[in-house]
Amino acid sequence: MSDDGSLALLLLGPAGGVGLYWALYRYYRNTDKSQAYERETKVDAKIVTGTDSMIGTNNGTPDSRIAGDNVREYRTRVQRIRKDGG
Repeated sequence: MSDDGSLALLLLGPAGGVGLYWALYRYYRNTDKSQAYERETKVDAKIVTGTDSMIGTNNGTPDSRIAGDNVREYRTRVQRIRKDGG
């Protein structure tokens, strides 16, 4: 085997690895096909309008739990799927 042939064969491995990496990167990233939101989307800013009305406060509540919670009743929280289709 000549030195030129063995060197080409030796360089074929890393070149193939780089080519495979580039092809997989291009396939999964699709950078040329994805939307560039910042450049392609027009966003018109408008003045924010509306009202806020205070309906109550929850400051300093002595209760550490929410009334009507079902944390300990896990059987009523979890709906089991029956195998008979029902």
